[in-house]
Amino acid sequence: MKVVVVGAGKLGRKLAETMVRENIDVTVIEKKQSEIDEINEHLDVLTVHGNGIDMSILKELRIEEYDLLVACTSNDETSTLICTLAKRLGCKMTIARIRSPEYLKQVEFIKSELGIDHVINPDLATAESIEKYLLKSHSFYSDGFASGRVQMLDFNIGTMMEFVGKKLMELEDFDDILIAAISRDGNIIIPDGKTVLEDFDLIHVIGQTDKIEALSDKFDEKLFDEPIKKVMILGGSNIAFYLAKNLIESNINVTIIEKDRDVCNTLSEKLNDVLIIHGDATDILLLEEENLEGMDAVIGTTGYDESNLLMGLMSKQQGVRRVVSKISKESYTKVIDRLGIDAALNPIYITSSKILKIIRGGRIQSISLLIGGDGEVTEILLSDNLPIIGKTLEELELPKGTIIGALVRGEKVIIPKGDTVLKGNDRIIVFSLKENLKELKMFFRPEKKGGLFGGLWNSSKDIR
Repeated sequence: MKVVVVGAGKLGRKLAETMVRENIDVTVIEKKQSEIDEINEHLDVLTVHGNGIDMSILKELRIEEYDLLVACTSNDETSTLICTLAKRLGCKMTIARIRSPEYLKQVEFIKSELGIDHVINPDLATAESIEKYLLKSHSFYSDGFASGRVQMLDFNIGTMMEFVGKKLMELEDFDDILIAAISRDGNIIIPDGKTVLEDFDLIHVIGQTDKIEALSDKFDEKLFDEPIKKVMILGGSNIAFYLAKNLIESNINVTIIEKDRDVCNTLSEKLNDVLIIHGDATDILLLEEENLEGMDAVIGTTGYDESNLLMGLMSKQQGVRRVVSKISKESYTKVIDRLGIDAALNPIYITSSKILKIIRGGRIQSISLLIGGDGEVTEILLSDNLPIIGKTLEELELPKGTIIGALVRGEKVIIPKGDTVLKGNDRIIVFSLKENLKELKMFFRPEKKGGLFGGLWNSSKDIR
C-alpha cells in the first residue's frame, strides 16, 4: 500500500509514524525544510521538499500509483485543492483535513463536487468527544465500541487502599470487568493478573455498563454522577464553538471566556444562547467573578497547553466536578495522571484514530489511540473463514503486551478468558502497545489472503 501525506505538522508526522509501523509505503510532501529534516531524522519515509499543490510534484511521484493521499496542510482551501488535483490525476482515495466552521454545512457538497472521499474535522471530532464525556460519562477512547454495548472508562485510583499495592488478581468484584490497560506516568501498560497497582494509576476498565456502574457504586466514585448543567469553556477556539453549539442543544448553560475581542464578537453572532465574556481565561479573579465554583464542568481549549492544564488544576481545587484540558504536546502526558485533572485529550490522536479506521477499512469497526499514542484499542468484526475461528485464546498465545479485552457475541458481552473460543461474527476489542502492532498482524496472518490484520487493515472494498 502506498500513501502520500501532504503537510508534516503534528498530524502529518503522527500519521506517517503510525503507517510506517504497519509497513505502509509513505511519502511526505512538505514545503518547510526544517520539517523535512525532522521527518528524515526520525522516520524511514520518502520526503519531498515542495508544495503539495504543485501538480508537477504529484505527476513526478506518479500519484496514480498511490492508494491514498491525506492532505493536512495548515490551510483548509489548500488541503481541499490538493485532494481534488490528486483525485483528478488518478489517486485512488483522498482525505482532507478541514477545520473551519464555515465549511461545516458544505461537507457533503465539497466531497461530491470536488472528488474528495473523506473530510476530517479535528476540532469537531474533539468537541464531540468532550460532549460525549460530559453528557454520557463515556471515556474519550471508548468511541462507541460494539454500538454502545461495551463501555470503557478511565478510572483514576488515586490512593484508594482497595486498589493501591494489590495485584489485579487480588481485586474483589472484578469477575465480569477487565482492567485492560493502565496509564502510569504517561506510559501505557497492558497488564496481567500479577501486575501491581500503584498510586494514581489510571486504569482503563472495560465491561457492560451495568457492571461498570456497580463498580462505581461500590467505591463511591462518581463515574456516572449528576447531570452536567453549567459549563465554562476557557478560550474561544473552534473546539469551543463546536462544543458550545452542541451543548446548548442539550439545554446546557454555557459560558465562554476569550481575550480576543474580535473572536468574542464572532462567537456572539453565531451562538445566541451562550454567554461570551471578553477577558483573560487565565485570570482566576475573573473566573471567580463569573461563578467558577458554581460550574459543573470547566473545559480548557486555549492554544496553550500550559494554560489549559494550569487553569484545569485551579478549577479542580475550586471544587469543579469535571475538568477537561486540551493538550497537544506529547511530553505532558507524563504528568497528566498526577495533576488531578479528570481528562486530557489530544486532537491529534482523535483525528489519527478516525483516519486509521478509513485506511484499514474492511471489518475494522473503530480504532482509538490511548493518551500518548503508545497504546491502541481496535474493534474488529471476525469473519467465519479466519484460521483463528474455533480456537481458544490460550491456544492463540497472543504476543505479550496484547490483550482481547472484550468479546461481543450477538447481544451478549463476554469478558474472555483463556478457554474462550472465538467464533465467526464475534466482535473483539483488542488492546495493544504500538510496538506490538506489527507482530500482532503477522500473528493473525492466514495461509492465503494476508491475514486478519493484513486483510482487515487493507479493505478489498476501499483500498487495494
